Formats: sequence, structure tokens, C-alpha cells
Amino acid sequence: MTAKIIDGKATSERIRAEIKQEVDVMLAEGRQAPGLATVLVGENAASQVYVRMKQKACAEAGIESFGYRLPEDASQQEVEALVGKLNADSKVDGILVQLPLPAGLDEEKVLNAISIEKDVDGFHPVNIGRLAQKGREPLFIPCTPHGVIFLLKEMLPTLEGVNAVVLGRSNIVGMPVALLLVRENATVTICHSRTKDLQSVVRQADVLVAAVGRPEMVRADWVKPGAVVIDVGINRVEAPERKRGYKLVGDVAFDEVSQVAGAITPVPGGVGPMTIAMLLRNTLRSAKLAGK
Repeated sequence: MTAKIIDGKATSERIRAEIKQEVDVMLAEGRQAPGLATVLVGENAASQVYVRMKQKACAEAGIESFGYRLPEDASQQEVEALVGKLNADSKVDGILVQLPLPAGLDEEKVLNAISIEKDVDGFHPVNIGRLAQKGREPLFIPCTPHGVIFLLKEMLPTLEGVNAVVLGRSNIVGMPVALLLVRENATVTICHSRTKDLQSVVRQADVLVAAVGRPEMVRADWVKPGAVVIDVGINRVEAPERKRGYKLVGDVAFDEVSQVAGAITPVPGGVGPMTIAMLLRNTLRSAKLAGK
């Protein structure tokens, strides 16, 4: 068996084209464009790259982008004051504080300071709380988990009753993905470093979401034949034969698992592009909720 490749890049491009169409209509009708503010604190190189990617994606979709940078030694008060200013700015529909923040800053307090109506990253405690409760709807769903579920729902006729295993329990991916799968009526197991007989638990999965941050941890003999495998991991490993000296791999050993699974996301080109697509989608949704 050779797995079907789940093309997150193509899916994200389709979503982004749909967003651009909607924004074009808004502008043609004389309405204000959606606006996304990004806040970057410090000089983290990877964070700078991610912010530039998000700003470029905004420009391509017709969404206004407002970039704010604070120095590495910015105080908690300065960061929260900037967030408060953006909360009050009617041009800004979404606020994204790029994580991680420099040491000494309280990320939770900063995220709490973002207005729930502008929490396009979906990490405000109220949004996460609503996600965890039956009968409650979050205003925004975290972008990467939302992208994972979107790809799964395109691949499978239903997630109802599916035996799903989430490998990893981070606040950013693992836990929100598990909550979203429960909402789809899947039967969900969350695995982590303390899980006993991890390999055999993972092998029971009809759907496996790997988000543990360990390069190629999931091998072919971990995977149930025909399973749908979503690899959220992005790990840089040395590759002296390559010009830049490294390559990106997922948490799943793609070459061997693709011979067992029914469908699989590649790295790169799988979940990664979906994160930005969902961020743009949330920003457009926020603008609509604001009456733009």
C-alpha cells in the first residue's frame, strides 16, 4: 500500500483564494478591509520569519497588516499596554502575539489581555474553555488544530465513531485537537511521555495526529494499516549533503509510514500551510462579527 498524500498546500491555497474573493467584495462595496496586528517582542529569528510569512499572506488576501515590534527587554506592562491599544483600534480585527515571548514575560497574562473578539489565534482562556464544553461555541478555534480537523474532514466522510489517537498534549496543538475530535464524536485517546506501551496504543488508531516534537518518532510498525496520519511536527535535522546543511522532517518517519498508512500529510506542505490559512479565515470572521 502507498498512502494518499494529503496536500495541505493545495487546500490552503484554495481557502486563501476564497478569502481573497470575500475581501475583494468587501472593498468593492466600500467596506473596510479586515486588519491583523502582529506583535513581535525580541529578536527570535524563527519568530521573525513566521511574522513575515503571516504579513505576506495578509497582503495576498487583501487583509491589512499592522506590524508592531518591541525590544527584547520590553516590560510586561509595555507589552500589555500595546495589546490594550490594539484592542481599542477599530482597524484591527485580529491580534496575534508571536510566541514564545522572551524570558521574564508572562505569556498567559499577555494572551488574557487580548480581547476575546480579536483572539484570532484562539488561545484566550474563554475560547479554549468554550471549546471544552458541550453546547458552547468558541468565537475562534486555534489555527493549527483547526487546520488538522479541516484536512481530516476533507479526507474522511465522517469522524463520528472513529478511533483517534493524539500523540502529544500541548496547549497549542495536542489538547485543542483532542477537544475538536471529541466535538466530531470521535473516540479519542491522548498519548504522552507517561503512556504505557505507547506503540500498541498508537497502533489502534484509525486517525493518528502526531504532535510531539520528536523527529520521525512514529515508525511504520506503530501505524495501523490504512490509518489516516496527520503529522504536525516540524523538526530541523542535520543533512550535510544539502546546501543549507539541514532538512525539515515531521514527527512521523514519512518514507516508511507512507507504505502502511491509507493517507498521510507530508512535511513540509501538510499542516503548516493550513495554519496561516486558518489565521486569515479567523481574521475575516472577526471583521464580519465586528460588522465590517
